[in-house]
Amino acid sequence: MPPSVDIHFGDNLEVLRGFPDAEFGLVYIDPPFNTGKAQARTRLRTVRDPEGDRLGFKGQRYRTIKIGSHEFADSFADYMAFLEPRLEEARRLLRPDGSFFLHVDYREVHYCKVLLDAIFGRESFINEIIWAYDYGGRSTKRWPPKHDNILWYAKDPSCYTFNYEAIDRVPYMAPGLVGPEKAARGKTPTDTWWHTIVSPTGREKTGYPTQKPLGLLRRIVRVHSTPGGRVLDFFAGSGTVGEACWREGRSAVLVDNNPAALEVMTRRLAFTEPVVHGVDTRLEGA
Repeated sequence: MPPSVDIHFGDNLEVLRGFPDAEFGLVYIDPPFNTGKAQARTRLRTVRDPEGDRLGFKGQRYRTIKIGSHEFADSFADYMAFLEPRLEEARRLLRPDGSFFLHVDYREVHYCKVLLDAIFGRESFINEIIWAYDYGGRSTKRWPPKHDNILWYAKDPSCYTFNYEAIDRVPYMAPGLVGPEKAARGKTPTDTWWHTIVSPTGREKTGYPTQKPLGLLRRIVRVHSTPGGRVLDFFAGSGTVGEACWREGRSAVLVDNNPAALEVMTRRLAFTEPVVHGVDTRLEGA
């Protein structure tokens, strides 16, 4: 059977409680990072205009037009109390050989790990993956934070999916030290993944705040789930997990309660012919 994409619009805790046990081989979430501020992205396009506000190629001028924006609040009085019941549901929904990935940043990762140790058991912690990138502003008062943290827990640490042969290889940093054969083949990544962010001007960009790169999610899906399996993301945002699953031959279940996320996901994933659940007439007419 071809892969499928199901999109659920609603409170993720309520939606999760409606799923039966052990439904998914992989659960990945990228919840709000509790930065204490609104996350927003503005979408722009440019048109040729001799009196425009931007100077482009060969001295031609362009005018900037704002075509929309997406924003959500990223502040919680008690972040752990918000996450805990959702993390408990994530464990319940995993198959016996399933894995859970939590994508956070330096602000909350320490607290999240303590909470996950309590829910999954410390022995179920497999890796902390560091996604490192190099883009954006640089602080002059501290080392600029240019990484996110991804915590990987297995439901059963003695039996989990890890498709080693499916790992994409990366170039050696010092190819001259390993010889031409190894240099040509490349090496498997470590627990530090260097991968650029989504380009602000690239085709992959949806305009949704906090969108994660497709390449990052395709690696997780390919290595930590099985072809034809089911993957859950209940903070689905721009739908990157849905696209990654489809392109890797997995089915995806996506959950979000943000109308802007639903709009972006359904547009982005239209080629998969997704089934959308929980959309009432008020949203359809908005």
